[in-house]
Order: sequence, then structure tokens, then C-alpha cells
Amino acid sequence: MNFSSLQGLAVLNPNGRDPDQSFAEGPGLPSGGLHPPVNYHAYAACTQGGFYRHTERAARHRSVLLLLRGDFSEAGRAFETLKAHGCFIAVSFKESGTHQVTKQLLRPRRFRLFREIAAAADLCLSSTPDLVPLYTSVSKRVAFVPTPYPVDVLGWDFSKPVQDRKGIFIGTREFDVPTRNHLLALATARTLSFPVTVVNPDGRSGLRKLAMLKFPEDQLTIVEPLPFPEYLRLIASHRLVLQFDQSAVPGQVAGDSLLCGIPTVGGNGAIERLAFPELNGHGRSFEELRNLARRLLEDDAFYSQQVAEKRKLDQISFAKTRETLASLFPGAA
Repeated sequence: MNFSSLQGLAVLNPNGRDPDQSFAEGPGLPSGGLHPPVNYHAYAACTQGGFYRHTERAARHRSVLLLLRGDFSEAGRAFETLKAHGCFIAVSFKESGTHQVTKQLLRPRRFRLFREIAAAADLCLSSTPDLVPLYTSVSKRVAFVPTPYPVDVLGWDFSKPVQDRKGIFIGTREFDVPTRNHLLALATARTLSFPVTVVNPDGRSGLRKLAMLKFPEDQLTIVEPLPFPEYLRLIASHRLVLQFDQSAVPGQVAGDSLLCGIPTVGGNGAIERLAFPELNGHGRSFEELRNLARRLLEDDAFYSQQVAEKRKLDQISFAKTRETLASLFPGAA
């Protein structure tokens, strides 16, 4: 073994798009220039580790979370290099919505590579409860750890006074992913007769689709994608976030809303289920979600109760997740 025992967990997306990023000093303060400490970056940030696209750099850590994506060939090569360095290796799907994983594993060769890598790994880390059965079908070493959020870190509270919160923020933005149900969420928000804000990443094509919904001119606000801190400030100015996403994702929409101190209605992601047990979309119809959204918009007592009773935040806090990861990964603390 020739690893150099750098502190913290290394998260490796071999030859991915995001640049190498050290979290040795912790998550830092919100910045538009760096990847925020959310999603898989958060596993590294809460342990003062690092996020990498270069395998040799990740191999300086005792423990590495290797992200599986594409045809898994990059991950396979990275796995061999990490093993040669004596690293403790966990694996996880980079895109872990059920529709995304299903699409990746449709080809027999990819499924075989996944089985080989996962079976040889020291651990399979699932960011959602929905993927646990898949991991346990190929490995006996499986743990569910939701992606943490810096809800307990100074500088990451974007909440505003309740009186400064107006209208509905649509949490999804993809018309072309069926399980997001983006169109249905927008159509439902239109019927509530409150101001609605949506992010449009698709330029003219997105504007044409939004125009087809025939929102009253003064009800819909359309914004372009923003740097993460500005995006959170925008969310925080709303009364609630609405989504109908049924993709069983880790739950960034709910995580972002927690940083803003506002409730999320709908969505069946892991964080939605943990933090908003009375508002999430797991087992609820879209009509039930519509009624919950209306009640939050009109009933101040119910709204205050839901804001105050965010459940199980300790499970996704940096402090608790750091403790959990330390129990699973050598050298992660």
C-alpha cells in the first residue's frame, strides 16, 4: 500500500467535467465561481476531503468514493489504479435517479461491468433508498447515506423573513424528462392563481413551451440559470417550492429549499422524504400535492408549522454525515 493518507474522503469522477476541488478548509462560503458543497461534492466537503477528476490525485487519500457513469470504462480503469495504491474504494452511480440508472444498465456489457466493479469494491454507497436493492444484488457491503447539505454550517443560511416570501418557485426545469413531470407542475401552479417563477435553461425553445401554457401576463416570471448563491437567494424569496418529480433522485430540490428555509411540496427524492414527510410526493397524488400547496399559500398557521417541523435534518447535516462516513470509510474523519 502506497497511499499518502490525506485526510477526508476523496470523491472521484474520472475524467469528468468538474475540475479538481479541495475542501481541506471545509465547505467555504457561497461563491459563484466554485462548485457548491452539494450533491456528491458534499460527501467530500463535509469530511474536508476533495472532489477529483484525476485518479492519481484522488489516490492520495486513504478512502475514495468512485462515481460510475457512462459505459463504466473510465471507472473500471480508475478502480484498478486505486486498488494498486491500496485505497479503500466505495462506488456509487453519479446519476442516481431510477430512470437514469435503468438507462445505463440496459446494455448487457454495462451491466456486467457494473456487477464486476461493485462486487470488487469495499462498499456500495447509495445516495437514495431506491437503489439499495440493486446494490445488494451484487454486494453484501451496502450503505444508504443521503447526500448532505450544509444546513449546520455558518454562512449557508439563505432564509428570509416570512413576510418577504411571495409565490411559488417551480423546482424542476426539464420538459423532456418524463419522470420530472415539469409540464404538470407548471400547469398546476397556474391554477393556484399565485405568482410563479420558473428557470428556463432552454432559451427560445423553452420560452415557446412556456408560452403554450397561457399564463396570465402578470403571474409568470421566467429567469435564466443563475450562479448558485444568486439562485438560492431567488428561491428564498418565495413562499414554497413546487415539483412533481417522480425520478427518485437524491433530492437537490429539497436540499436547496432547506438552505432557504422554505418548504418543498412534491418530489419523491431521498431528502424530500426525510425532511418533508407531510409534503413530499411519495405515495401522494398530484391533486393532493396541489391542495397542500394551496394550503401553504393561504394558511399561515399550517405554513409556520411546516417550516418549523422540518424533520430529520440531522441526518443530512454535515456534522451527522461526517460521523456516518467516518464509521464507513477509513481515514474519512
